[in-house]
Amino acid sequence: MPKDMATERTIYERRESGARSYCRAFPDSFTEARGSEIFTADGNRYIDFLAGCSSLNYGHNDADMKAALIEHIAGDGIAHGLDLHTDAKGAFLTAFNDHILAPRKMDHRVMFTGPTGANAVEAAMKVARKVTGRTNIISFTNGFHGVTMGALAATGNGYHRGGAGMDKAGVTRFPFDGYAKGVDSAALLDQMLSDPSGGIDAPAAIMFETVQGEGGLNPASAEWVRKMQEIAHKHGALLIIDDIQAGCGRTGTFFSFDEMGVQPDIVTMAKSVSGFGLPMALMLVRPQHDIFGPAEHNGTFRGNNHAFVTARVAIEKFWADEAFQTELTEKAALMTEKLQRIADLVPGAYLKGRGLMQGVDVGSGDLASDICGRAYENGLIVETSGPNDEVVKILAPLTTSKELFEEGFAILEKAARDVLNNAKLAAE
Repeated sequence: MPKDMATERTIYERRESGARSYCRAFPDSFTEARGSEIFTADGNRYIDFLAGCSSLNYGHNDADMKAALIEHIAGDGIAHGLDLHTDAKGAFLTAFNDHILAPRKMDHRVMFTGPTGANAVEAAMKVARKVTGRTNIISFTNGFHGVTMGALAATGNGYHRGGAGMDKAGVTRFPFDGYAKGVDSAALLDQMLSDPSGGIDAPAAIMFETVQGEGGLNPASAEWVRKMQEIAHKHGALLIIDDIQAGCGRTGTFFSFDEMGVQPDIVTMAKSVSGFGLPMALMLVRPQHDIFGPAEHNGTFRGNNHAFVTARVAIEKFWADEAFQTELTEKAALMTEKLQRIADLVPGAYLKGRGLMQGVDVGSGDLASDICGRAYENGLIVETSGPNDEVVKILAPLTTSKELFEEGFAILEKAARDVLNNAKLAAE
């Protein structure tokens, strides 16, 4: 290979798998980050409206979490302990119980499933099948639950499903709330399950996200969620809510189903549950359904004590009272206002999502990608979602200041104007 061609290929292009994704749209090399800002090796600054795909809800390198983690490491605290009892795990469980579960009258047990959300989903599907003795899981259009084989069977996205290389079984897919215009999907599901000739095997569980993140920021109404709980219990199934992306405050409350009047049998969590971007996933399961035997579902890295340390701090710092949640309500209103300005620029565009999990459907994956690309050129990291990547999706850290929100949305609005003006000029 000629030398000039060889030097153009970076170590990432030569050695990293083609499965790499986000770095294709954001190709700089990043070296440090604070709060809602991230910096490159050559000193360029970006506002981060991606936040590790909602894994950094409290921003990069929160000072209090960092201090606690450094203290733990400096004191030779346990880093990896399988599922042994440790002081870090005990402190996390105490904080989680006192500030999250007990105030919501949730009696769920906490299962540490391993590093990823997909692993929590796998555990949830397995335990539902074991509890009920059934195999069928009801999942929904545009749902995303992970790309391991069990979770992938419940995921709607055709591109990801195509990577399996084998059949995906054990799932019946149904229209999500609002997916089919004029169709009450809850009533239809109930009718088909009630009919012995409805053609749907009795389900072990009904599983969904209350706001579909990768599916395009599709929010379910509280009424629909309550109906799904009623249908699940009427037909002997468990209700599983996947709160991996929508949880930890992303929709404005700790759980995305808070204030909806439901009590899921199982909740899956990951992403921001560690608070610091460290790998950690949980399955919350009601005691009567906690029937796995020892190590029946396990994982070598289910004892990430560094994540326990930062997760405890996150709960105690942000969720011990209502101040943070009140602040999120104000920021969500600001986000809606700013996104509406962008939607007004694009004929037919409209807002989607809930809380601080919002975006603009611009009707075209190419247009959304161009807007995000132009925004990146001007110092903002923001991604797309939806079946055709047609939604400009905002997942800024929940701790983003009003000033940075203003600056970031100004960059995004200018990017939209520039892209639309360029398209108009090209058409003339």
